[in-house]
Amino acid sequence: MWQPVPYNRRSAVSYAHRWAFGRNPAYYDYEEVGGDCTSFASQCLYAGIGVMDYTPEYGWYYLDANNKAPAWSGVEFFYRYLTNGQLRPGPYAVETGLDLLLPGDFVQFSPQGGAFTHTAIVVQVGNRPTLRNTLVAAHSYDVDRKPLSNYMFQAIRYLHILGGWREREK
Repeated sequence: MWQPVPYNRRSAVSYAHRWAFGRNPAYYDYEEVGGDCTSFASQCLYAGIGVMDYTPEYGWYYLDANNKAPAWSGVEFFYRYLTNGQLRPGPYAVETGLDLLLPGDFVQFSPQGGAFTHTAIVVQVGNRPTLRNTLVAAHSYDVDRKPLSNYMFQAIRYLHILGGWREREK
C-alpha cells in the first residue's frame, strides 16, 4: 500500500536560500567531478519531500559520496526519475510550461540544444511567469534569485513537482 506525501515547497526553497552560496557538510560537493547542480537540486527536493527511493541504480537516494543513485546527481537521470510515472517511494513530477511553475519546481537547461546539462530550483515566480521574473537558485556557478533570462540556452524544460509516495507502514 502507498501513502501520498505532500511536497513542502517552502522547505525546499528555504533550503535553497540557505545553501545556495555554501555547501551542506552532510553532502559531498561534486563541483570538481562534473558539477554539483543536480545534487543541490536533489538536496532541496529532499528537504521538501523527506522520502528517498533506495532502489539500486534506478532510485533516488544519497547515503554518501560513493553510495548514491545516478538520479541524485545526474541531470538526465534526475529528469527521468521524476517523470517516469511509476508508483514508487520518493518524489514525482510532470514536465510543464513556464506558466505553471511554482517555487520549489525545477528547471533544466541545454546550452547547445542537445543534452541538458544544468538543473536549478525555482525560488520565486511572478504573477505572470516570464523568463525575467522566474528566479532560480543553483550550484555549479552558485546563484540565488537569478532570473532565467540571464541564462544562455538553446532549450529549457520545466519540472513541476506533484508530491511523493512512501510505503504505508503495516
